[in-house]
Amino acid sequence: MWRGGAIASSAARALRSRMLGDPVHHPSTAILPIPSARAASSAPSAASPAPIVAEAAAASVAVSSGARSASDVLRHYGACYWELSKARLSALVVATSGAGYVLGSGSIVDIAELCYTCTGTMMVAASANTLNQVFEIKNDAKMKRTMRRPLPSGRISPVHATMWATTVGAAGTALLACKANDLAAGLAASNLILYAFVYTPLKQIHPVNTWVGAVVGAIPPLLGWAAAASEVSLNSMILPAALYFWQLPHFMALAYLCRDDYLAGGYRMLSFADPTGKRTAWVSLRNCLYMLPLGLFAYNWGLTSEWFSFEASLLTTGLAIGALSFVLAPSHKSARRMFHGSLLYLPALMAGLILHRLPNEQKEHNHIHQTSEIAGVLRGTELWDEEEGGRQKREDAKHSRRAQSRPPVAYASVAPFPFSPVPVYVSPQAHEF
Repeated sequence: MWRGGAIASSAARALRSRMLGDPVHHPSTAILPIPSARAASSAPSAASPAPIVAEAAAASVAVSSGARSASDVLRHYGACYWELSKARLSALVVATSGAGYVLGSGSIVDIAELCYTCTGTMMVAASANTLNQVFEIKNDAKMKRTMRRPLPSGRISPVHATMWATTVGAAGTALLACKANDLAAGLAASNLILYAFVYTPLKQIHPVNTWVGAVVGAIPPLLGWAAAASEVSLNSMILPAALYFWQLPHFMALAYLCRDDYLAGGYRMLSFADPTGKRTAWVSLRNCLYMLPLGLFAYNWGLTSEWFSFEASLLTTGLAIGALSFVLAPSHKSARRMFHGSLLYLPALMAGLILHRLPNEQKEHNHIHQTSEIAGVLRGTELWDEEEGGRQKREDAKHSRRAQSRPPVAYASVAPFPFSPVPVYVSPQAHEF
């Protein structure tokens, strides 16, 4: 019986240890002591900041992730717009337009209008380049140097690109119309149409596309001149002519270097029917020679000083020597040398034009004529005011003389008494009364 009681007591102790837990061997199952009322009242205040901190951390994580996603979207589309606009090519177009504006200005260049003109030109050029890529998605996908563009790679949809081109092109044309003049806006719009809807499809039809593209490249400096002078004159054609003739050796060298790539893309270039490269080289040399007298014309037409004619002749001679080496030995090496020479030629020529430019006499004449017209209008207004003032003075003097010439009227003449007091002059109003 004692043994059974001992067994029962040991079993009770084991059960109690399982229920209460062993704080030594089973600390996780041990029952904690009941806290006091004071401790229990202070426990919520110590544990309540934990959920608040967790919620704040979660909110900050959500905000940071949202900001990161928004910045990623902006960066993505910004990069796509940059590539669609061909920003470096558009910057060259803007540079030629700005040079044309400076050449067409008088002795003082309107910096604000120059900035507006360059901004509008940049927007229209970006629109034209984007539409060019929209129309050539399949062709660009076949060429190594263009297959990673936004449209062939699928980074942006054609509809999105078209909307971007339409918006920026319309905004640029409107900016030129509002801040420059209608002539500059018309030239910008016509150049956009010529590039996107004539030159772009013609690249897949006939090699004459290179000459049409040269016309497109020659219009921006004319646009800048028109924005400054509000007209197009003979000496405004110097820089556009230089750009037209310069583009032909530049693109002939590029077409020769990228002949296989252009052939894979389905573009028709002169170099395809010229396996030896002689014909391409001769076209380059001929157009370099056409540029030789432009410096002399710029001096004779009053656009620049005589120093520019000398500098332009040296620059063009250097480019012609590169084209001659291409003619004598057509190869990738000679074509690349001429291509790099053309890249140096254009900024040097424009810098010389701006450095040695003379103020546009027609612009100065128009400004003086407009100023004289305004001064004449103001002078005429002043004379009219003086004449009106003199007429008013004469009328006032006539009225005063008429009032003084009337005979004095005494009160005796109006009173029924036969005596004559001292005469008092009566005003005409009182007499009439």
